[in-house]
Amino acid sequence: MSTSAKEFTVRVISPDERLWEGQAVSVSSENSAGKFDILPQHANFVTIIKNTPIVVRTATTGNKTLKYKNAVIVVNYNKVAIYAEL
Repeated sequence: MSTSAKEFTVRVISPDERLWEGQAVSVSSENSAGKFDILPQHANFVTIIKNTPIVVRTATTGNKTLKYKNAVIVVNYNKVAIYAEL
């Protein structure tokens, strides 16, 4: 799976399985500090999300809205991992 300068890889994982994986143009949510957007080439970043929607925007299929009891979002070298508690 190759990425362009306008996209990045997103992988959503629970303790038991991979829930979703694909290319995105942005990820948006809200943490204790407020709303945020993750865009291509975003700085490395880690945050905790509690009962708040996470919106993954793709260039091909539109928005995918995810909501978990708790989630950790990790951005590292233009890849986003979302570790979800179902």
